[in-house]
Amino acid sequence: MNSLKSLALLASSLALAFGPLAAGAADTRAVTRTVGPNGEAPVPHTQVVLSATDQAAVQAKGYKAAILMHTSSDFTNAVTAGAKDVFGQLGIRVVATTDAEMDSKKQLTDLETVLALRPDMIISLVIDPVSAAVAYRKAVEQGVRLVFISNAPKGFKAGTDYAGIVTDDLFGMGKSAAELLSDSIRGKGDVALMYHDANYYVTNQRDAAVKTVLAAEHKQVRVVASKGIANPNDGQVVASALLTQNPGVKAIYAPWDAIAEGVLAAAREAGRKDLRVVTMDLGAATVLDMAKGGNMAGVVSDLPFDMGQTLARMGALALLNKPTPAFVTVDAVKVTKSNLDAQWQRALRRPLPPSVLKALAK
Repeated sequence: MNSLKSLALLASSLALAFGPLAAGAADTRAVTRTVGPNGEAPVPHTQVVLSATDQAAVQAKGYKAAILMHTSSDFTNAVTAGAKDVFGQLGIRVVATTDAEMDSKKQLTDLETVLALRPDMIISLVIDPVSAAVAYRKAVEQGVRLVFISNAPKGFKAGTDYAGIVTDDLFGMGKSAAELLSDSIRGKGDVALMYHDANYYVTNQRDAAVKTVLAAEHKQVRVVASKGIANPNDGQVVASALLTQNPGVKAIYAPWDAIAEGVLAAAREAGRKDLRVVTMDLGAATVLDMAKGGNMAGVVSDLPFDMGQTLARMGALALLNKPTPAFVTVDAVKVTKSNLDAQWQRALRRPLPPSVLKALAK
């Protein structure tokens, strides 16, 4: 959901880390709502709540939790901070926080180490759902309550093997991106869409929603080219080809921020100061371009701190043997130059990088 840089690479987490992505054409059929990896209907994260009685019951137990992440980034830091915020309120002690460094084998080793600490709950983003199935089964057999980010080990059943999955409102993100794209060209003109050319439901739904909403609600915005991209490092090459073949394009949608960086580079190379670019997920480089008044017109971001809080609450409910939804979605926000500072802090709960703040002040 991208090169794994140290700043705000949420979409790389989504698109490259959730297990082996099948090569070939992505599913770009029209979508009208977010659905889970197994077709689950979404439940808003605001419905995952602990009553005062629930909170007191958890606080009385002295539970332990562990957080197993796939990589280190602003996204994972914000998710972890959100989870720890709730754990602190509930008196749940965090016994381990791990970073698998995008290595599925290391993640399994991390899990074995963590299980020796006897946690009552584990929050995790699973890198490879296939190889993780056996390892995470050991956690289930040990009685650990599991809550997952965006996917689950292959063959696991919600409510039996794990409490639930928490992810983004994928359709909502695509709808917001379509709106930003239309707004950037005043509701009329030719645009090009780049989509993630791999079979992964997170990015597929986001990309398909952009196309669906443009066709249904922005009829004067004409999609004249659509090009798949599998390797995020090819962003500049793909965008350059799109601009060469379609010189009248006014705006380009990129699936996530690292690809958008390539689009920005292509626009500069082509001397296209007028080109507008819209993408998903906050990244320091793209928002710096936005702050400087460059090509970056808008970004759609999820709310990872809120996601972390929701994951922790779901795990706490599971510890009390309370029912939890199988598939939960967290809201997304539109980010433009005018609200960049506020939305960055809302999403990541940390200040903007100094370079971006400086650019905004000019």
